[in-house]
Amino acid sequence: MKISIWGNELSAWTSAAALSECGNHIQIVTGKHTKTSLYEQEFKVSNEPGLQTLLESEQNSGRFQQSTEQQALEASTHIIALNPDQYSEAERIINKLGELHGSNLLIINQSNFGVGSSDKLQKLLNEELNQIICYIPDMLAEGSALQNFKWPETLIIGCQNDWAMLNIRALMRPFSQKLKQWMMMSRKEAEFTKFANTGMLALRLGYINEIANLADQLEVDIEVIREAMITDPRIGPHYLHPGCGFGGLHFQQYIEGLSELMSDNRNSKLLDTVLIENEKQKEQPFRKLWRHYQCNLKDKVITIWGLSFKPGTASIDNAPSLKVIEALLAQDCKIQVHDPEASSNIKSHFGKQEKLSYFDDCYSALKGSDALLLLTDWAEYWSPEYSKILDLMKQPLIIDGRNIFDKEMIQNMGFTYYGVGR
Repeated sequence: MKISIWGNELSAWTSAAALSECGNHIQIVTGKHTKTSLYEQEFKVSNEPGLQTLLESEQNSGRFQQSTEQQALEASTHIIALNPDQYSEAERIINKLGELHGSNLLIINQSNFGVGSSDKLQKLLNEELNQIICYIPDMLAEGSALQNFKWPETLIIGCQNDWAMLNIRALMRPFSQKLKQWMMMSRKEAEFTKFANTGMLALRLGYINEIANLADQLEVDIEVIREAMITDPRIGPHYLHPGCGFGGLHFQQYIEGLSELMSDNRNSKLLDTVLIENEKQKEQPFRKLWRHYQCNLKDKVITIWGLSFKPGTASIDNAPSLKVIEALLAQDCKIQVHDPEASSNIKSHFGKQEKLSYFDDCYSALKGSDALLLLTDWAEYWSPEYSKILDLMKQPLIIDGRNIFDKEMIQNMGFTYYGVGR
């Protein structure tokens, strides 16, 4: 099948890689006037594990290519995966497609344009001629996007046209091995489902962080409380891990979109509050450090483990590390950082900073340090050599922004420990 993909989002590149691997011939149009290397895209393909390797392999096979707009318009199946602020671009593309194709035109919208946007786009086409727009929500999590696309358990399809559904089922057949259910609904309901899911996750994260901050003040251990909470089957464990705030570009965009929708239609500030408090939460490790050293951090050597917004990705979009590094630089600290994947992105973000040093080995970053701030719970940080850490650090202070360390054990070893709600 020949498929054209429009956009430069994670979902565009992931769809291109997975569909090409199954034998489809994929053309992608990123919106640039010239074809560019995979290394030069605005969305960094290299941030997503396995994605760049698969795209390069499919490019070499001839099944995947970056295309001009004119070539891409000729396909009869299209995926629109544009940035939320590119709705007018989607209108332009769809108008051109409608003029070029008399009938049997399938367009799958995966863009976050808001609830009701796919219905508006459908009005630009002739539904009676099977010029159909369907909406399939982007359920990809950064760090595991390829797995999410290839092995979904549920597929939510916003489509009420039999011809279009027949084609979508054929398109998604290679990825239906673990599929438990197809959820069919209207385009508008599918768009709203994506917002509702993301909002629920944000609320759970916001709530557990608020409870953790309260636990700090009441001098109780949030981990004991959390373990008791998740035994209740009505609650469960998902997204109930306190930490120094959530990040990610797409997650944030959807929360902001739902927040705006709730504010405009319900005058609700519920998610506005979650977003505001989350930004404060990102500063928690710095504030604990600030209080420990009695508001004087000048010339302190601070080590940071973990720069990406979550493990499994090199992305630093809305990552807590950005706020923490900015605050430490403002206090004239010397900062020594390590991350398995994201150091180059931090280097690009901050540019050359005399007091910001990068290390390939997490232990080397600890030499002469007055504090270790753990901001991202990469697997390699969970069970470090504590005796080695003690030998390397000037002051045995650990601020655990993800609550991954055993508080009692490391305190017994001589560390000063601060967690989130611990």
